[in-house]
Amino acid sequence: MTSAEPAHAAPHAWEKAPPVTADKPARPARPARPVRKNRDWLHGLLMSTPAVVGLVAFVGVPFGYAVVLSFYNVRLGSPLAPAFFGLEQYRRLFTDPDLSGPFLRALLNNLTFAVVVVPVQTALALGLAILLNRKLKAIGLFRSLFFMPVVFPMALVAVIWRLILARSDQGMLNSALHTVSFGNWGAFDWLGDSATAMASIIVLSVWQGVGFQMVILLAGLQQIPGELYEAAELDRASRWQQFRHVTLPGIRGTLVFVAMLTSVLSFRVFDQVYVLVKGGGLNEDAARTVMYQAVTTAFDQNNVGQASAITVVFFLIVVVLTLIQRRVVRPDNED
Repeated sequence: MTSAEPAHAAPHAWEKAPPVTADKPARPARPARPVRKNRDWLHGLLMSTPAVVGLVAFVGVPFGYAVVLSFYNVRLGSPLAPAFFGLEQYRRLFTDPDLSGPFLRALLNNLTFAVVVVPVQTALALGLAILLNRKLKAIGLFRSLFFMPVVFPMALVAVIWRLILARSDQGMLNSALHTVSFGNWGAFDWLGDSATAMASIIVLSVWQGVGFQMVILLAGLQQIPGELYEAAELDRASRWQQFRHVTLPGIRGTLVFVAMLTSVLSFRVFDQVYVLVKGGGLNEDAARTVMYQAVTTAFDQNNVGQASAITVVFFLIVVVLTLIQRRVVRPDNED
């Protein structure tokens, strides 16, 4: 009589599972949580800390102090304590004809200066950058010559242009026009005439600042791959087509940056106006700017409270205009 073999019992749950064979690969382990994003955020915060500290110390704190001073009647050299005025300084700035007239005229001059300087200076800088972005002999010398006016202080540039635009026959511009016209051109007061005072400031400022924008655009042009121009030449694209479809898209972000930088600098125009008004016979009403109005109100009229109100209002106007410009001309690939 044969005996039946006992059946194998099913393995219990606590027993070790069978080893993984080639037919059934093991499940991959769960990847660790990425920490690169957190590290990048920390590195960015550490790198931006010096700039943020400088911005708060040299822009935020002075602006806050100017806001506080604009609510008081503060007089330089006055033995009386500052009196709280509330919004009186702002009300006078827009309703008092003696204050609102010069302020609105200065604001209009600033806007006129910016509207002319920003496109003209940017276009000239782009043209010079394209001209100097060539492999020519002594190209470094030409780049240095065009950049040299940027190195000069604005006060020195204003003195030089005061000699060029002098009202007498000895003025360099008047003398040159007198020679070219065979003696038919007489002396003309370029700085004192209301029709040419602001134009003189614009020409002076463009001449002094175009080299800085040129260098920035030149760096942008040198980042465009040469293969794009070679492909355009193979497609028989003209110079204008290459400029329109290769150059401009390649430096769009740089152009936006240059336009915004020029706009901010154009609203800060002060040095040349102050130097030429005080010592060059510049027409004060025709070339008055908001910064000039604020400085003269604070130190010539000793009215620090009113000057603070002017700077606060002007600061807010510039911020709003900059944000609008940033919204309009921002690159397409920017979030």
